[in-house]
Amino acid sequence: MISSPSLAASRSPLRVQAISAQWIASALALTAVVWLASLAGLLAVAKRVHDDIPVLLAVKLPLLQSRPELIFGGESRTVYQVDASLAAQLIGKPTGAAVNIAYDAGEPLALLAAMRRDPEKFKQAHVVVSVAPFLFNEGVKSASVYPQDVVARLGVAEQMKTFLPLRVGTLIRFIREAFAARLAADQRIADAGAMPAGQGLKAIERTQPADQWPADIGSHAHYANWDLSGPKARFETAALCDMVPLVRKLTVVVPPWAPRYDRARDPTWRDKDDAYAALMIDAGRRCGFDVLNIQGIPGLEQADYADEMHVNASGVPIYTRYLVSRLKR
Repeated sequence: MISSPSLAASRSPLRVQAISAQWIASALALTAVVWLASLAGLLAVAKRVHDDIPVLLAVKLPLLQSRPELIFGGESRTVYQVDASLAAQLIGKPTGAAVNIAYDAGEPLALLAAMRRDPEKFKQAHVVVSVAPFLFNEGVKSASVYPQDVVARLGVAEQMKTFLPLRVGTLIRFIREAFAARLAADQRIADAGAMPAGQGLKAIERTQPADQWPADIGSHAHYANWDLSGPKARFETAALCDMVPLVRKLTVVVPPWAPRYDRARDPTWRDKDDAYAALMIDAGRRCGFDVLNIQGIPGLEQADYADEMHVNASGVPIYTRYLVSRLKR
């Protein structure tokens, strides 16, 4: 039976649409393959140029020129909470005897790299390192806090498997920071850079609006998909252990959260926080460093907090005085 011209005409657009869909699908597949190959190539180059000392730490390292006796390092709760000048006064030493080289999302691996790069500036110092749960919780993969030195220790295939497709931003940040860290190393920023103000302290002047505070800490992003069995915990804990023979004394600090949150009423938070503190305590016993698990500070009130994790300017001297008093014991 011969098809009528009208029936053939009706089939033609359908055929064209099917062919077009196949070409579009093929083009998209080819684009994805090329994009993945390009990303893999960039990651391979980034791994080669990566330097364990990130720019944010490198710019703080000129503070070590004073050969301090007390070095505060770690993540943001040291950056914004420890007044090194006040700490020097409290131990009866001149300005420069204590410095704050912490940086946002600062990880132990980076601090260890700085110690190995210039051991003479650390070997006579008491080093105090603050840690946060996101540094050890494998469930947190967001670009802003994922430890970049941990990413560098993963193979390219493992990097892509871990972060694609939803966390591609973490890989993009790694590539960007790898080249920035290499440039900082080549320019000798750690040695010849400008001296940071305030011995490294950056105080937070304003307090977060009440409607922006988390309802609880148990569901906080730092504790999401809780897992202490991955490479984060393995590499970062090992870094803390490797610091011990490189310094006069090492103290690891687990800082408190804002007093508005109650561990007794938030068992999810309590259990997860206890697990990460226990990880530190166990490592300290094995490797020979002290651990200060601070769950509250007398005199540090809710009004002294800028957000759920960080004190504001009014809380800095209270936090610093308490921390130094604990270090003296």
